[in-house]
Amino acid sequence: MEIVVFGAGSLGSLVGGLLAREPRHEVTLVGREDHAAAVEDAGLRLEGALEAHVFPAARTDATGLETDLALVTVKAADTPEAARTLATGRYGAVCTLQNGMGTASTLAEALEPETPVLAGTATYGARLRSPGVVECTGLGEVVVGAREGGPSPVATRVGEALASGGLETAVADDMPRRRWEKLAVNAGINAVTALARLENGTVLEPPAAAVSRAATREAARVARAEGVSLSNREALAALERVATATAGNTSSMHQDVLAGRRTEIDAINGTVCERADEYGLEVPTNRLLTALVRAWESERGARSPEDGAPATRN
Repeated sequence: MEIVVFGAGSLGSLVGGLLAREPRHEVTLVGREDHAAAVEDAGLRLEGALEAHVFPAARTDATGLETDLALVTVKAADTPEAARTLATGRYGAVCTLQNGMGTASTLAEALEPETPVLAGTATYGARLRSPGVVECTGLGEVVVGAREGGPSPVATRVGEALASGGLETAVADDMPRRRWEKLAVNAGINAVTALARLENGTVLEPPAAAVSRAATREAARVARAEGVSLSNREALAALERVATATAGNTSSMHQDVLAGRRTEIDAINGTVCERADEYGLEVPTNRLLTALVRAWESERGARSPEDGAPATRN
């Protein structure tokens, strides 16, 4: 299968690198110039929990591509731009593995109506160590399915392709619930670990646990308001499961803070707040976490006034 990974940062490079181990796949990574150049020159090295040295194609421009499958792993805020670029090509299927709730819809609105757009989640831990080198910091699972739920032959084919590359993969018919569960888990882990500079496992212990669990419970409550069956108990169990499995990992938002770049706070805790406003629900923990991370972004110049919070630097 011809596969393009659009947004080959840490997770995208890990997924693309694992798929490139399968000789039947022709994998192309689309990423930043320094990373793409390093991969083209010397291949991609996978280190950590999974190790390999593979040689996918790499480029910086995805305009006009024609492939069997496009996996989208850009930051949620970059989805509209990615959708415009992807709309210049043709694909057998497009699957988002991004954080946030609206990314699949944004892609579907930009692409041709006949292009299947799948929703997905990924819980593998990854860190881009240097151009051409990505570390797998924790094993996980990729789940794909129809974005509105229900069975999908396209999702089954995509799931088989991912599994053939050695990715732990599941095909699900309840993706709306799966996406909300992941959002609830991320709401409890990412901002807490980023603000306190903690590894994931510390959200299971006091004093961080109280904040983390409150944020997750609030997200589950909003999910139920949207008609998604996700109890507090189920959401908290998922939080504990993921935090335990990735205890030594540095969350993606924590990585963003360490690198001094804009985070995905809007797509995670910010989304919980926005959806809660639609239903008149109180989500004080998510609102506080969102405000604090946005304040950090503004102070660092990573958030402009157009992004919804005034920058503090002149």
